[in-house]
Amino acid sequence: MTSPNFWNDKKHSEEVINTLNSEKKVLNDVETLLEETKDYLEMAKTINNNDTESLTWLEKENQNLTKNINAIETIILLNDTYDKNDAVLEIHSGAGGTEACDWANMLLRMYTRYAEKKNYKIEIIDKEPGLEAGIKSVTAIIKGTNAYGYLKNEKGIHRLVRISPFDAGARRHTSFASISVTPVVDDTINVEINEKDLKIDVFHSSGAGGQSVNTTDSAVRITHLPTNIVVTCQNERSQVQNKAKAMQILKSKLYEIEEENKRQELKQLKGKQKDINFGSQIRSYIMHPYSLVKDHRTDCEETNVNKVLDGDLDKFINANLRRNAK
Repeated sequence: MTSPNFWNDKKHSEEVINTLNSEKKVLNDVETLLEETKDYLEMAKTINNNDTESLTWLEKENQNLTKNINAIETIILLNDTYDKNDAVLEIHSGAGGTEACDWANMLLRMYTRYAEKKNYKIEIIDKEPGLEAGIKSVTAIIKGTNAYGYLKNEKGIHRLVRISPFDAGARRHTSFASISVTPVVDDTINVEINEKDLKIDVFHSSGAGGQSVNTTDSAVRITHLPTNIVVTCQNERSQVQNKAKAMQILKSKLYEIEEENKRQELKQLKGKQKDINFGSQIRSYIMHPYSLVKDHRTDCEETNVNKVLDGDLDKFINANLRRNAK
């Protein structure tokens, strides 16, 4: 920051400042917790075992201290290459027809609420509606410090069990949707893409109707033929802008694969691709005959399903970060 040329590149300087502020916050929080811990230990030595009121107070403070320590541990666990980056979140409906499309839409709302709680920005770049309700698929960019570090823990199949609002017989249905998360790589990262390897299609952007309908072929779909990666963007106003955004996401996906290959961890990081169906879920959301959200990787549970669907995911994300660290 003391360099004379530091402010010449505004984007870079903002990134450096954000990194500095993030590191300072962790350091300050650790120092504060260290002082509080010392104070509580000294107090504990002076409290009589028969002083119920003081012991109750100390136990409550100990719980708060533990909660704050766990929060800092989570931040420290976000130390992989891309953890601080923005994230590309993709949701695809699976087995279950209309039910699955509605479930995919519920997941979009859940992650939107999660982003809001984290003060992240969310940008929808492509959305394919379901035939009767909900969405078949959606792609969004979640922007904020550690967005990828947190959301990478959501990769996998998510299963919903509930009484169907679309079933006149009020029967119980099971629906599935898959979550894919990719880090957004820095613009300065060099990823060579051969134009001959690209198939670029343009089409009308889908909209809400009326004046918002785009009557030009501005939406862009790019297919990378060697890897069969498909990226679509239609939220920008022009074909040029949509192509640029789609290329950025394609670049991110290719760079991630390239890095994984270099580290020879592609199978470990990506895992085996599973069908969006029974037996492959990482988490179940059960609304009938009882209320429970269970993560099958960590056995972490929450009985308040609506609380989770409203974006309260920290409990599950933190548990998986600790599992991976171990």
